[in-house]
Amino acid sequence: MAATAVRYLRSVGAATATEPFDALPRPDLRAVGEDERLPVDPAQFRRVLGQFASGVTVVTAPAVDGEPGPAGFACQSFASLSLDPPLVAFMVARTSTTWPRIARAGVFCVNILGADQGALCLGFAKSGADKFAGVAYEGAPESGSPLLDGVPAWIDCTIQTVHTGGDHLIVVGRVDALGDATDDDGISGEPLLFHRGKFGRFES
Repeated sequence: MAATAVRYLRSVGAATATEPFDALPRPDLRAVGEDERLPVDPAQFRRVLGQFASGVTVVTAPAVDGEPGPAGFACQSFASLSLDPPLVAFMVARTSTTWPRIARAGVFCVNILGADQGALCLGFAKSGADKFAGVAYEGAPESGSPLLDGVPAWIDCTIQTVHTGGDHLIVVGRVDALGDATDDDGISGEPLLFHRGKFGRFES
């Protein structure tokens, strides 16, 4: 299935980036001018937006020269963007220490987490630790980015463009390969959901 998807994606593809993206220097974090209205209260913003349930992913990238290992971080803000050409997007804080490593690699893999992988997500949400310690993975077929064992689905990408979005960056990736773990009925495992600051699962 993955091989078929790769062939299709290549057949409809437009050119993507072949060079690593320059993650630095980062622009100023402030998104409004001093003479503009004050932003909404951050606590209220988080509370209201927390009402929107989302899936959870881990975005990974292979190590480049001079780095001790691959890079990865837990990412809630991921979305499908375009079917033709096939594009996805994720958002990352400009203060992220992982993003420059992904940018230097120029590629990434989105690992969509399953309902029983909350602990895995928490491990990739921490800073400063070896996030891959004890985590089983293989290289994604096109980018070589870590494809984590047991994930219900994955999307292997090349960075196509990066946009500014306030205190975050909007990273657009061109899909080079993708796959999922489905049973005989074509059904994959339940997703890991995030809602109001807590993990949850889908119930029909």
